[in-house]
Amino acid sequence: MKLFASATALVAGAIIGTAAIAEDMIVGVSWSNFQEERWKTDEAAIKFILDKEGVQYISADAQSSSAKQLSDIESLIAQGADALIILAQDAASIGPAVQAAADEGIGVVAYDRLIDDERAFYLTFDNVEVGRMQARAVLAAQPTGNYVMIKGSPTDPNADFLRGGQQEILQSAIDKGDITIVGEAYTDGWVPANAQRNMEQILTANDNNVDAVVASNDGTAGGVVAALTAQGMEGIAVSGQDGDHAALNRVALGTQTVSVWKDARELGYAAAKIAAQMAEGRDLAKIDSSNIWTSPSGTKMYARFLAPVPITQDNLDVVIDAKWINKEAVCAGATIPLCN
Repeated sequence: MKLFASATALVAGAIIGTAAIAEDMIVGVSWSNFQEERWKTDEAAIKFILDKEGVQYISADAQSSSAKQLSDIESLIAQGADALIILAQDAASIGPAVQAAADEGIGVVAYDRLIDDERAFYLTFDNVEVGRMQARAVLAAQPTGNYVMIKGSPTDPNADFLRGGQQEILQSAIDKGDITIVGEAYTDGWVPANAQRNMEQILTANDNNVDAVVASNDGTAGGVVAALTAQGMEGIAVSGQDGDHAALNRVALGTQTVSVWKDARELGYAAAKIAAQMAEGRDLAKIDSSNIWTSPSGTKMYARFLAPVPITQDNLDVVIDAKWINKEAVCAGATIPLCN
C-alpha cells in the first residue's frame, strides 16, 4: 500500500490545501498544444503541487493532433500513470482514451475542456460567464454598430459555451437594432493566424465597416488586432480571455478592451489535487468540492467551475498585485495613468 501525506502551500497570497496526496505515484498530463503561452503556466502550477508531494509528473504534447493525443495517452498509461489530466484537442475524438483509462482503473480529469463522459471529472472556469464578461465589456465600450464574432475551435465545446454567454448579453441590443452581427467564424485550433485570416475576410466583405469584435480568447484577439492594425483600425473594442501577457499589454495600450483572466495557477493547483485523489482511488463523488453538473447532451458529471475576472484598463493592477505579470510587461509602450 502506498503512503500518503498532507500539506498546505502558501501560493500567490492564498493558502492552497492538499488532501492526502500520494507519494510514489504518477500523474500523466496530455496537452493538446503546449505551444500556447498559457499552458506553460498551467503546467507549472500542476507540477508545483505534485513536486511538493513527491508525485511524479509525466506529460505529452499532442501538437494539435487528435490522433497523436490518443497515442500519447496510451503511452502515458503504459508509463504507469495512476491518474490522467487531459486537455482534449477534439472532444468528439477523445472517447477511446477515456475508455482505455477506465479499463485500467485510471481516473481522468477533463482539464479546462469538456470531455462528455460521466467517468471524467470536469474542471474548468465558468466559460458561459467568461462569454458574458467579454460581451459586457465590449458592449460597454461600443454600445452600437457592427459586431464581429470570432469564435474558438469548432472541436472544443468551450467555443459554444462562450458563444452562448456572449449572445445572452448581446441579444437585447440586437433586438433593439443597436448592434448588428455582420460576421462570425470559428477559429480552427484556436490558432491566432486562423483568427487573423477570418478577420481579414470579414473586413473585406464589409468594406471595413466594423465597430467591435467579440473574440473568444487572447490568441484569437491577437490575430484580430493584427488584422485591424493592418487596416489602420486598431483601438476598436476587442475582447479576449486568459490573461496572456501580450493581451494585458494590449489592454494597457488600448488595442484590446478586456482579457477575462482565468488564473491558470488556480486551475492547475486544483487539477493536481483532484488527480492525486483519483490516484489514491477516491470515488468521483468524494473528490473535494465536486458537484453534479449536466452537460448540454444530458450527461450527468462531477465537475468544479472556478470564477473568472474581467481585466480592463480600470483594474490592471489586479493581475500585477497577484504577481501574474509585472508592471513593466503590462506597461510597455503604454501611457495610461497606471503606467506613469
